Amino acid sequence: MEKTHTMIKALVLVPAILLLFACNPIENQTESSTMLIIENLSGTDIAGNTANYLESDVVRVDGDTGAETIHADAAVATLRARLLDPKPINPASEYNSIQVTRYSVAYNRSDGKNTVGVDIPYSFDGYLSTRVDVDATVDISFILVRAVAKAEPPLLNLKNGRSEGVLTITARIDIYGQDLRGKTVKATGYLTIYFANYADE
Repeated sequence: MEKTHTMIKALVLVPAILLLFACNPIENQTESSTMLIIENLSGTDIAGNTANYLESDVVRVDGDTGAETIHADAAVATLRARLLDPKPINPASEYNSIQVTRYSVAYNRSDGKNTVGVDIPYSFDGYLSTRVDVDATVDISFILVRAVAKAEPPLLNLKNGRSEGVLTITARIDIYGQDLRGKTVKATGYLTIYFANYADE
């Protein structure tokens, strides 16, 4: 009888221990109940008008002085936070809101020439601080092309022109954050960039 009681206690204790580990708040930090969505990415054309692409001038020349300047290019992302469960038992709370913290940009060419620093610019990270509440949208601006990238190949090579005139590159933008419970989220979007030494007016 004593052995039977001991076995019963052990059988009860093991599931209890497993349940304790399953409820560990430190575990599964990446499984947020909220998802971050990039609803739209926009850049500008060479005239400065909003577009669903970016025309990037690799150098600007002052018509009067001949002075050359290079500038970074920015883009705008429209972000939305949404619950994974479309019909949750409990309504969304502030803990479901997402705090966006950083982003990364990487470049790619469709022709397969993707040597960094030769065929495409170097990838980079940037930091953000924006809160996105559930079912709300927020526009954030961020640097898509750094000025330093225009002083290095392959963009530097466009300064004196190239045979095809325009270098077409796709930018992949990963945006990272965490809900207010500390669980991480990520959203990915793409924007086409047309690099060239455009005529300065």
